[in-house]
Amino acid sequence: MWNMIWPLVLIVVSNCFYNICAKSTPENVNTFGALTITYFIGAVLSSILFVSSAGPVVVITEIRKVNWTSFVLGLSIVGLEAGYVFLYRAGWKVSSGALTANICLAIALIIIGFLLYKETISLRQVAGIVVCVTGLFLINH
Repeated sequence: MWNMIWPLVLIVVSNCFYNICAKSTPENVNTFGALTITYFIGAVLSSILFVSSAGPVVVITEIRKVNWTSFVLGLSIVGLEAGYVFLYRAGWKVSSGALTANICLAIALIIIGFLLYKETISLRQVAGIVVCVTGLFLINH
C-alpha cells in the first residue's frame, strides 16, 4: 500500500512548494534566468541521486539507455515551469490558477489517453468532464 501512496504524497508536497515558488518568483527577475538557477539546482540534486542510486561505475551504461523521451521531457518541463511563472505574473491566484491548469490537463489527458493509447472513455468520465468544466466556470467567474 505504501508503494502506491508515497509517490502521490511526494507529488502533492512537491507541487505545493512548486506553486508557492512559482507564485513568489520576483516579477523583476528574468523568468529564464530564474529557471536557469532552478535547473542548476535540479541538475546537481539529480546527479547526486543518480550516482548514489546507480553507482559511479554504471553511470555511462545508464546514460546510453536514454532515448528521445528525456529530451522532450526537458523541453516540456521548461514550458511547464515558465507557464506557471507567467500564469501567476498575469494575475492568477495560487488557489485557482493551478487548479484550473490541472483540471484542463486532466481533461486533455483523458482525450490523449483515448486517441493515443486506445483507453476507453466511460460515461462516468464524461460526467466528470462536465462537472470539471462546470467547476472551472464557477471558480473563474
